[in-house]
Amino acid sequence: MFRVAFPGVRGTRFAKFVGTSRGFLPRDADLTRYAALIVSDAPVRVDKWDRLAIASARVELEPLLSRGAWSGQEPFHPDKSDVAHDGMVLALTRARLRTTKMITFYRAVPAVAAEVDQAPGLLAHLGIGEAPIGFQGTISLWRNAADLARFAYRQPEHRAVIARTPADRWYAEELFARFAVREISGDRAVLGWLAER
Repeated sequence: MFRVAFPGVRGTRFAKFVGTSRGFLPRDADLTRYAALIVSDAPVRVDKWDRLAIASARVELEPLLSRGAWSGQEPFHPDKSDVAHDGMVLALTRARLRTTKMITFYRAVPAVAAEVDQAPGLLAHLGIGEAPIGFQGTISLWRNAADLARFAYRQPEHRAVIARTPADRWYAEELFARFAVREISGDRAVLGWLAER
């Protein structure tokens, strides 16, 4: 697990350096793509990292909704006045799996992954993790909040996993957050951008 500090960058309240995957299982890890999630008062540049990158993308976000914790912290503080945002949204999930529940969790993933790949309004998705196993997360970009909600609550496999979560107690810690996408710059292919649907 990595905790990233950005010396000399004022206003950085929370930062994580994470690996990524093209899917949602440990075997899908992409050792060529990494991400930094930074919560700050103003845009942050990480020049040393940018110089290492062959390609990069940056997504500026504003939190709309957040529940749960990440490493014991609540990093996102939504402005309640903007909950009705109707533009592009990003959903972030993050969980620390219970060791005794990993096998049942990973068995539930493929059916949901197949649904997300076909979801109307999905623009991009990738898995994220602080470690290859046990520290799972997803990032998905959607045309709008309605498309995200349709996938989350109407797709049968995803809805079934949501229903199972409290009883199966997969997570020792979990977080779900939704953000308004304010700006995307750089190479969208880095984000796993899909053809417009």
